[in-house]
Amino acid sequence: MYLNTLKPAPGSTKVAKRVGRGIGCGLGKTCGRGHKGQKSRSGGVSLVGFEGGQMPIHRRLPKFGFTARKTKYSAQVRLSELSSMSADTIDLDLLIKESVVPEFTRQVKVFMSGEITRAVVLKGIKVTKGALVAIEAAGGKVEI
Repeated sequence: MYLNTLKPAPGSTKVAKRVGRGIGCGLGKTCGRGHKGQKSRSGGVSLVGFEGGQMPIHRRLPKFGFTARKTKYSAQVRLSELSSMSADTIDLDLLIKESVVPEFTRQVKVFMSGEITRAVVLKGIKVTKGALVAIEAAGGKVEI
């Protein structure tokens, strides 16, 4: 193989249209742009979302939605996830270590989903009313 024999793969390149070279080529005079109008002129490329002067759809429709910044740093844990953990004393560091919550989590709240069958001690973790009753019924406690 020599450098002077290198060619692109067949079908990967197209021959450019030669425009404005007379009637015979099919792209003479107006060069395939048609007659008159913004698109026929040089520099006549409209912006993305431009609808010919009509109010564009992104301005016609109302703004909606909101994502609170603190949702990124807060997480929820089910009771059933607590009962499957190995340790008896559970805090935020342990939840992160066992990959129950993401590592950038700053606050955790336990809610009542599933059952807890063993006694666990929660340190520095928020708990809903229903989850608190279930944890205390299983013999555990919550330290804030």
